[in-house]
Amino acid sequence: MRTPRKSAKRPTSGQPERPADDEIWPRVTRELADDLAVDAPARDRAGKAPFDEVARLKEAGLPALLTPPGPSGHGADWQASCAVIREISAADGSIGELLAHHYVLSFSTRFFADDPAGDTAGDTARDTASGPGAAFEDRTAREGWLLAGAVEPPPLRADGAPGLTLAPSGRGYVLEGRRSFASGVTVADRLVVGARCSSTGDVRVALVDPGDPAVFTEAGTDRVGQRLAGAGTVTFDAVPVDARDVLGTLPRDEHAVAPFTALAPLALRLLLVHVGLGIAEGALAEARDISRATHAAPTAASADPVAGGNAYPVGGGEDPYLLLAYGELATAAHAAAAVVERATDALARGLLAARALGVEERADIAVLVAAAETVTGRSAVRITTRILELVDTARECDAPGGGPGLDRFWRNARALTAQSSPDHRLRDIGDHYLNGTRPRLTLLA
Repeated sequence: MRTPRKSAKRPTSGQPERPADDEIWPRVTRELADDLAVDAPARDRAGKAPFDEVARLKEAGLPALLTPPGPSGHGADWQASCAVIREISAADGSIGELLAHHYVLSFSTRFFADDPAGDTAGDTARDTASGPGAAFEDRTAREGWLLAGAVEPPPLRADGAPGLTLAPSGRGYVLEGRRSFASGVTVADRLVVGARCSSTGDVRVALVDPGDPAVFTEAGTDRVGQRLAGAGTVTFDAVPVDARDVLGTLPRDEHAVAPFTALAPLALRLLLVHVGLGIAEGALAEARDISRATHAAPTAASADPVAGGNAYPVGGGEDPYLLLAYGELATAAHAAAAVVERATDALARGLLAARALGVEERADIAVLVAAAETVTGRSAVRITTRILELVDTARECDAPGGGPGLDRFWRNARALTAQSSPDHRLRDIGDHYLNGTRPRLTLLA
């Protein structure tokens, strides 16, 4: 049975003012990640809506991190925000995914609002900071909102009708339809959704209060992984939308998409790559700690002919096969991190260029993001699978609280990587490398 969202269930809005300082944010993030890691297995088993986790995020001030600096003192650069996502995901991949969607949605007005005046990157940055989108970004930071939703063109229903429609009504619109979302809708303060306008046929991005009595949210409770990401299906039953809450418009024609606007899906994909990388690194670190504790003392000795017959501990911290396995996994994680960091730097430059970004520059960014997705996706699945073989989870499960729950890393990695096809990404990379073909300027993730 569907039930309307009740705003009283959401954590209190507002958050402490925190400067975007290179020293403060890493410390705040590290403290929160340590806090989330303590009870991550228990929370994963419970599978409840992440209201408590969102409250922790807000207390740390992280939802306002990627908003532009202003009178309230919020704001940090793209690289700092990616680092936050990665570290939070190492402790809890679900909360990392929830925060990743929020960060990209907080940029909605930059990507989709009407093209501001000015042809240079400097003019664009100045106009964006003071234009219509600034009110949305400033209010998001001031109110401590957590955003959820999706802005890409909504999928069609089985009968061919639009999934979500926005019909003009008086001075605003009426939002109708039903759509599933991957993250955050069960706990969000505001939803940012793309809906097709019934009068013009274009897709418009609308801001909606999930506490409206005409909004009904059903939690997604049957997920294999990322159980705490707040996924669900939302029904909009004639929800009134004020004209001021229409944040922008997606171009109807793919050929009319500006290179900067086409960064929107790349930004989301890359943040989810950071989630996957964080999951892999968190799994590897936790497995390492368990192996250290389990094999702290040698259990036997054997002659090593390569070392001239000298004895080495078998089953202990110097087991050559264990060292080989961890060496391979650590190398896979390092390689993925290098590719991800290169893509992160490239996308950061693209965001700074804003409307001055060219087609070729956007194509290069798209290829780097695709490479990061492919390498990290494979590494995350391999690492999270292999640690289950390296760690004696059967014995650990007898521990109080049900053991370390290392299987959650594997389930989270599988759920996250299932959203993209490595074959499609590799084909695009190969076509660009061999033929110089640019990836399409699409708004689809």
